[in-house]
Amino acid sequence: MVLYRRANPAIGKLMVSELFFEVPRDYSNPSLGTLRIFGRSVTKHDTPIANLSEEEMRKKSQKPWFVYLQGGPGFGCSPQSMSITNLVLDQGYQMLYLDQRGTGLSSTITAATLALQGDYQEQADYLKSFRADSIVQDCEAIRKSLTADYPNELKKWSVFGQSFGGFCAVHYLSKSPLGLREVFTSGGIPPVGKSAEEVYKATFAQVIKRNQSYYRKYPEDIEAVHDLAIYIKSQNGLALPGGGTLTVRRFLMIGLLFGGLGGLDTVHNIILRMRSDLHQFGFLTRPTLSILEGLVGLDDNIIYAILHESIYCEGQASNWAADRVGRSLSEYHWISGAPPSPATVRQHPLYFSGEMIYPFTFDTYPELSKLKAVADIIATYAEWPDLYDEWQLSQNEVPVYAATFVDDMYVDFGLVQETVAKIKNCKQFITNTMYHDAIRSKTDEVMKALFTLRNDTID
Repeated sequence: MVLYRRANPAIGKLMVSELFFEVPRDYSNPSLGTLRIFGRSVTKHDTPIANLSEEEMRKKSQKPWFVYLQGGPGFGCSPQSMSITNLVLDQGYQMLYLDQRGTGLSSTITAATLALQGDYQEQADYLKSFRADSIVQDCEAIRKSLTADYPNELKKWSVFGQSFGGFCAVHYLSKSPLGLREVFTSGGIPPVGKSAEEVYKATFAQVIKRNQSYYRKYPEDIEAVHDLAIYIKSQNGLALPGGGTLTVRRFLMIGLLFGGLGGLDTVHNIILRMRSDLHQFGFLTRPTLSILEGLVGLDDNIIYAILHESIYCEGQASNWAADRVGRSLSEYHWISGAPPSPATVRQHPLYFSGEMIYPFTFDTYPELSKLKAVADIIATYAEWPDLYDEWQLSQNEVPVYAATFVDDMYVDFGLVQETVAKIKNCKQFITNTMYHDAIRSKTDEVMKALFTLRNDTID
């Protein structure tokens, strides 16, 4: 199962090993070939006081596994960039960071690697194997491989799911709970039983609230954003350094940043920079365009763009749910391509979008433009298998510890509470002082709260 293992020299007090695993592309049809999954294990580097035999050293290294599942979908992860590592190791675990299939070094998905599969339909069929169900099957195969010679009490492992990683963890609870010791999530409780359309109705409402907060904090940007949109429209879009096009609609997608700590300030700073460029030079400079290009960088995150809506689908097609919901909202007239009107600048601010993906997204990114037909096939596919078993969740015996954020722009608080009511043995740390990115922006506070729930030391 383990194709390759390389233990790096100790980095400070940590020992990081690089691991490759081979897994079936489709567990129901192994004849379709295999994928390569990459992970990094991290453990404390201990120098033994006394000489130990090889067998004693092996047993000493067999600590319980704590697996980190990144958000997305479609993003890899690295222990070097994650501040939770030492906090988890101090609790007595060893950690495993997995690049989920199609991300990082795990059979990476790009337009070029997808083209190896054949025509658009064959590429879409390939991508159907990159949802949470397959990710969890990978986890189970890897768990069994890594713990093959472990004592029974250490064969189960703990899973931490951040955002979409939490969706994977709840699928894990539904389908393979016997492999789990405990589950932790941060902004990662999925909307079980809800359609993509229902999810976007809820999350658009949250994005509108964040826009209102933005314009309260920066009222001068009401006019500034309109002016910038009119300028971009007058230029028929702006060529970006990487080959894409900054249209008004792509510009207004930078509201994705509103969901994290400091996101309002980040968006204001780019608006300020854009206005400064226009006042000084009459055009946007290359550094400014480069920043805009990277703010919502989807060309390097194909899975996020194409499979984003499918993570909510069970037995039905998404049919571009975010686009349909957005077009029904007066605040988002621009989704249909309607131009901004100077006459309504002060009365009707232009509202930024959130993490939603639209059909037009595939017109303005050079890499995504190659895959528009593939995305359309995925959007109309209706045979998605169920991701969650509500009966199993109601009988769940695996402890679940969830950090939940009242003002989460990506994972609606109300929908989370409906799901938590369906999961037996789920405890929550609920706060309105953090946002969706709290595991990165307020790591110590989140992990302390979750371990307090786990250790039952509240009293």
